[in-house]
Parts: sequence; structure tokens; C-alpha cells
Amino acid sequence: MAGSLLGTEVRRVEDPDLLRGRGTYVGNQRFDNALHVGFVRSPFAHALITGIDTTEAAKAPGVVAVYTAEELGLPALPVFIEVNAQCARHPLAVDRVRFVGEPVVAVVAETAVAAADALELVDVDYEPLPAVVDPEEALAPEAPTQFPELGSNIAGGQRDADDDVLAGADVVVRARIENQRLAVAPMEGNAIAVLPEESGATIYVSTQMPHGFQRAAATMFGWELDQVRVIAPHVGGAFGGKVGVIAEHAVVIEAARRFGRPVRWTETRSENLQAMPHGRAQVQFAELGLRSDGTIVGLRCRVIGDSGAYAGFGGALALGPTRTMSQGVYRIPRISYAGIAALTNTTPTGAFRGAGRPEAAAMLERLMDLAAAELDLDPAELRRRNFLSPEQFPYKTVTGASYDNGDYDLPLREALRLAGYEDLRAEQARRIEAGEKVLLGIGMAAYVEITGGGAGEYAAIEIDSDGGASIKVGTSGHGQGHPTSFSMIVSDLLGIPLERIKFVQSDTAAVPRGGGTGGSRSLQIGGSAVRQASELVLKRARELAASRLEASVEDIVLTSDGQLGVTGVPNASLSWAELASAAAEDGQVLVEETDFKPDGATFPFGAHVSVVEVDVETGYVRPLRHIAVDDCGRVLNPLIVRGQQQGGAVQGISQALWEQVSFDEDGNPVTASFADYLVPSAADVPALETHNTETPTPRNPLGAKGIGESATIGSTPAVQNAVVDAVKHLGVRHIDIPATPQRVWRAIQAAKNGGPTSPWREPPAAFDTLPVRDAGASADADEAVA
Repeated sequence: MAGSLLGTEVRRVEDPDLLRGRGTYVGNQRFDNALHVGFVRSPFAHALITGIDTTEAAKAPGVVAVYTAEELGLPALPVFIEVNAQCARHPLAVDRVRFVGEPVVAVVAETAVAAADALELVDVDYEPLPAVVDPEEALAPEAPTQFPELGSNIAGGQRDADDDVLAGADVVVRARIENQRLAVAPMEGNAIAVLPEESGATIYVSTQMPHGFQRAAATMFGWELDQVRVIAPHVGGAFGGKVGVIAEHAVVIEAARRFGRPVRWTETRSENLQAMPHGRAQVQFAELGLRSDGTIVGLRCRVIGDSGAYAGFGGALALGPTRTMSQGVYRIPRISYAGIAALTNTTPTGAFRGAGRPEAAAMLERLMDLAAAELDLDPAELRRRNFLSPEQFPYKTVTGASYDNGDYDLPLREALRLAGYEDLRAEQARRIEAGEKVLLGIGMAAYVEITGGGAGEYAAIEIDSDGGASIKVGTSGHGQGHPTSFSMIVSDLLGIPLERIKFVQSDTAAVPRGGGTGGSRSLQIGGSAVRQASELVLKRARELAASRLEASVEDIVLTSDGQLGVTGVPNASLSWAELASAAAEDGQVLVEETDFKPDGATFPFGAHVSVVEVDVETGYVRPLRHIAVDDCGRVLNPLIVRGQQQGGAVQGISQALWEQVSFDEDGNPVTASFADYLVPSAADVPALETHNTETPTPRNPLGAKGIGESATIGSTPAVQNAVVDAVKHLGVRHIDIPATPQRVWRAIQAAKNGGPTSPWREPPAAFDTLPVRDAGASADADEAVA
């Protein structure tokens, strides 16, 4: 069959249903006789629960039950990644609350309105306790502890043996860098509907990992796997925030078990911003040593990951992925890294688009700009002098990552060319010379990240009786274009038109196993599984065709019209429908399934250039241009890749300029609605200039690497560097993100008034008390991260 569908722009086949209102989200599902759950949430960040009176709520119209932790009697929640077993969390708070918004009492009622009304009638008595909100302050010996039995707020931590990694440096740049806490803020919040069965349940849930949810629910409630069916219909975004069985899920499942009726809960936006695990939340103390010619000699990092309450695994990202990717795209011969997962009286943290990798890139790319300023070098030139070169791959980093391949200079050269770098520098100098008040900033970032690897993935391809095909795959898309990409692979190999391919995912009764979606794994692992299953179907079909057409298997080929025929015999061919019938005559179905296991993680890379304007009188930052050149290996559908780049870049730009979850000193959230938590509109973001280089990986048959998180990683430090670049001639050395007008203005004023401009302060002494990491712990760091 001439030509290939792969590499061409194909419109997403799943979009018409979404655009025409035919989507099937959990909230759209209708179940007769369903009960609704509402939650009384803690108004305190830290307090003892001294009494709960549910008498009046239980008597309210429409209420069928009111549960406390004691009455519910459920075990601790299963965790996606355990940070500290002593920090277990129950579905409802037991004895003590540890963050504002934590569920304390559940009300089950005939309607959502009745449940909401009854919540007001629950009386909970609290004895407030001192709270700690700042992760640095949480490490002080005198800080109030969330789990007194731990003796501190350190949920976990390790450090490398520090053998003076900065020795031999002529220049050392140091910075305390904040990678602020972000809300995941998906379009659709958490939602669940549970249909109890005689033994087990069918669960509709907004999740990115249905099979993982199935395993966690079965473990928690003592079911066999086949007693739990999990269905994820359309999902309105997840970004890492919809993993596993959360507290509210567990309560709803238990209520359905007890009443034998469907029970449901849909999260409000306020609940989502308060209680869905937040992302990022790191404080980084980083030091980079260089020789006078710009050559890097060593890197020392001490990083605090804010776990929030109950040791949310987001804090542990500071121990794992951020460390693993701390070398980035550079030749860094020595790295010393220490990480702490700190407990605070805030919403627990988890994964968010990039999960530890954006934090590493942001830290390293700020250091590179600080070093360029210190050495009076162009920031692009400094990066080029230290890039790993293509002939060094495959490359094992100091922290244990096994890079597959890359040409890190290529996307930076291309991004600078597309930006018109020299002209931008000339315009920047002109504005400064003219004394203009609106200055130009040009920032850049080069990055590498880790995707895929780890577990394999399931796929099955079945030829239907009408000659179409059905795909079953264990990934679980929530907007990334899986139906289109996977159908393209099948169509390319089997010649079946896209419109005749059905796609099945996210139902554990239809798909026997799967790893779900996360870590940018879907195309390279799930897609490779689909390809492998398609190849098996084609092999079997050729055997069937050979037997029916009385030809050698080696002579059976796929014809230009999508049939299987005999080479050199134009009239001897069979359609896929005829082949399905032939299999049926043999008492079989023309179907093949497989479990694909990759050869290892892949490492996408790229470079971003940001152009901003900064008003020195107000501190206001306006992004003008954003140029992204990302390399995700082989590009199968440029349209989908471009969409992922644009979505990722917007999230990254937003982190650099606008978004931040904030709490007051008592732990009360001050960004609990979109009136206070700033997310950009289309008018806030410049037109995005997205481009690609292609460096196929040898670690899967598609040559594909991840793209879902890459642009988020490259964009944030590029914008941050651009903001600082605009005002560095005024003496400003560093501005933490989000670079709000207030922060920018204050940095300018401090520099003008001769105030301290150093971005450094000594890290907490707690780092010195950490256990030393086992020297062999980095051996398979990339697999652990992926």
C-alpha cells in the first residue's frame, strides 16, 4: 500500500461528539433512584475534633444518613505513591483535621439540594491548633507538627554525599528559587457515580487510570478485581490530578454498598480548588559552579517539596523526578542533591503536568541565566558551551537517567532563528538607550524531560464482520486525541479507513488491563501496543488469505484499496470482511492482543524563547511572543502535537505570570475560586509559534517520545528569564514566579534604592540531618521516575 498516513495532519475523530454536546461525562449520567453525597469540610487548617452533633442533620428532609469517620469505619485510603506510612489518611477526618477543606462529615440524601441544606445543620466542635503553612518554616525545630509521633514535619528525605562538587569553580552562582503551588483546575472536577451489585459495583468515575482505580477500590473494600467494573466516560481534563481512590470516592462507594442504591457526588469548583491535590510547590536552594570560560564544574541542590497534609506524594517529587532530571541538557560532571518532603497544614500535593520535571528545568535554567549575567556571556552562548553533544548518546547522567538520544543545540538554534534573536537584542538596547519605560525582555530555556518507560501496555485489534476494526487499549485518554492517533496506526498498517475503526478504552469490563494515562506515555507505549497488535492481525490475515487464495504467505500483500491480495495477480484478493468470515468459518474471531513493553524511558527535549514587555513604572508584564521548538521523536500527527504544545505552553506561561495557590498565615486558602485564582483567557496569551525537530527514539517501534508535558516544561523558565532579562540592567538579578506586577515593581525599586538583590539565603539546617543516599540508588532512576 503506497504512502503512509503517519506524519500527516488528520483531524481528530472524537471532536464532533464533544462539539455537538454528545459528550458523556460522569455528571451527564442518569441513574434512577440515585442518592447524593455532600461533605462538611473543615474550616480550620489544624485542629482537634472534640465533638460532632449530627442529630438535626439526620432529621432534615430527604436525608437518609449522616456519617462520621467512626460511623463509617473505613480503613485508611490506598495511596498512589507512599511517602510515609505513618501519615495515613482516612476518608473522613479522625480526631484531627490537617487542612482547610478536609472532609469531616458526609451527608447522604435523596437530592443534591437536600444534602447541601443538611450540611448546614451539622455541628462540629474544634479545638484549634497552631498551623504551619510555609514548607521552610515547617522544618524549624519549634514548628507545630502534623503527626506528633513523627517528631518533625519531615515525611521523607535523603541527601547525596557532598564531596565538594563546586571545587575548582571560578564563579559560583546561588539562588533560592520558588516553584509555586498550583491548582490543577481541570474543566471537570472530580465526579463519581457508584451502582452497587450483589457483590461488587460498577463505578463511573472521572479518572485517568481506570484499572488503577479498580485495583485500589478492590483492595480497600475487599473485592476481587472482577467484582469491580470501572468506567471513565469523557473526562474534562486531568493533568495528573485524577489518580487513584480519593477520600470522597471512598465515602460514595461505601454509601452505595450500605444502601444498595446508586450514589453519586460531583465536586464543586470551590471544593476542587481547595481539596484536589495541588501541584509543583517546591523551594529550591541551588548553586552552580563554573570556570571563567563558562564550563560547568558542579551543581549542588537542596530542595524542599511541600507535601501538604498527609504526606501527599507531590512532596516526594523533590526526592525523585526533580533530582533525576536535575542535570538537564548539560555536561555537569558532579551533582550533589538533597531533598525533603515537608508536611504542612495545606491541601495535599500530587502530580501536575510534568510531575517534578518542570521544577528541575526551571531551577537549572534560572541558574544558567544567573551564570550568564555573572560571566557577562550571552545566555545562548553559555548554554551552547555546555550542551551534551549528539555523539555522547546514549548517555547515563550523574543522577542515573539513561538518555536515549538528542541534539540539544538544534532546537535552540531554530528557536533563536525563528525569533529573530539579533533583531530583538537590538530593539532591547534601543529602548534602554532611549530611556523608554516599557522595556523588552528576551528569555530562553533548553530542557530535556523523561516520558514513558516503566510498565508496558495492553492493546487488542479485532476485525469486525463488516470489515471494520475495533481497537481496545489500556491507556485512558482525557482529551489528548487517542482515538485519532491509534486509529491512524491501525489504518496505516491494515488499510482500513479511519471512519470504519471503532475505539474502546476506559472500561475495565471491555479492556482487561491497562496502565492508564500519565507521564506522557500513551502514544509511545499504548500506540506501540496498537501497532504490535495490528502487525499480529496482519500476519494472521495473510495466513488466512494465503490458504483461501492458494498462494504462499510471502506473496500476500496489502493492496492499494485496503485488501489482501496476491503479488502479480490483480484479481486475487480478499476484503477484510471476507477475511473475518474466513476466520469465522474456522470457528475463530480475527482478533489479536498483546502487551507491549518498551526498551526504556524516552527523553523528549527542546528549546523555548519568550519575548515580553515590562513596564518599569507599574511592573506589568505583557507577553508578546512565545516560540516553542519541541522534539518528541517521530511526529505521527502534527495537528495533535501542535495542540499539545499550545496547551502546555499556555499552562507554563500562566505559571510564570499569573497562577499561584495562596494561604494566609492561619492556613486559610485565599484562592478558593476563579475570582482569586488567576487563569488566563485567550486574550492574555500571545499567538504561540510552535515548531518541531524530529529525533526518533530507538526505544519503541514508532520512534515516538512524549509531548503532553514538554511545552509546560520549556515555557515557564523561558518566560521567567525574559522578565528578569528586561530589567537586569537596573540591577535586578532574580524575580520569583509568578512574576506579578507587584513583585516586578518591588524588585525594580529594591535595585534602584541600593537594597539587597542577592537571590540567595542559606537553606534550613534540616538538610544536614538527612540520611545519605545509597550510592547505587540512581542505577535505574529513569525507570523509577517514568
